[in-house]
Amino acid sequence: MNVAIRYAAGSDIGCNRENNEDSGYAGARLIAVADGMGGYAGGEVASSTVIGSLRSLDTGAHNDDLVEILGRAVAEANEKLRIVREERPDLSRMGTTLTAMLWAGQSVALAHIGDSRGYLLRDGELFQMTQDHTMDELLKAEAEQAGQTADPAETSRLSHVLYRVLDGREDREPDLRLREARLGDRYLLCSDGLSGPVDAQKIYEVLSAEADPQRAVDRLIELARENGGPDNITAVVADVVESEHITEAEAPRTVGAAGQA
Repeated sequence: MNVAIRYAAGSDIGCNRENNEDSGYAGARLIAVADGMGGYAGGEVASSTVIGSLRSLDTGAHNDDLVEILGRAVAEANEKLRIVREERPDLSRMGTTLTAMLWAGQSVALAHIGDSRGYLLRDGELFQMTQDHTMDELLKAEAEQAGQTADPAETSRLSHVLYRVLDGREDREPDLRLREARLGDRYLLCSDGLSGPVDAQKIYEVLSAEADPQRAVDRLIELARENGGPDNITAVVADVVESEHITEAEAPRTVGAAGQA
């Protein structure tokens, strides 16, 4: 059975920000979300640089090791950030999260660094595929390994402090894994501007109710804004379908800062 993805993407500045530092991409072989940081302009440059670098993966079929291909592409994107930082000292604090999926039939590689998220809706259940690289999650994991419970006050204080991002420095390794996509799967990649104000139950309800990927994206962004929209909001939805159901090629979608670059 030959499968393909039907995809949609959207990005919104939110209710409290002056500019959009998120970037997103959706194409036939690649979907990705990057949430930039580093002050005015820095976040925009970081996220758009990484998404712009990864877009080349969407141009051809990949028959080799998908995880290796995606991992190498992320390393190349991080090297481009290093070059930008050297050329622009005013952007020395910039960085970005990244959650990306690279497809080849039913095989899909997942790369993740930071606190953007990847979700999978399969057989009526919603799963979070990624783990946030935030200090609170690190403390919780360390406490669990020691058979203890992390201090709730401390974890709450550190819930938005990232310990792994792409910023052009060495040893910025993403989590990498290979997954098997199934017919009927629905994937969501999003920045924390969505996963923060919209809880998992609401995400599940929207992904389950809205059959059209673009309507699902639009509704999720709308919910984030209704809940205060404290940050930029970016979402990419991809549905796994039989390739025969794709009657004509969809144009790739680039949204957010990368879409303005």
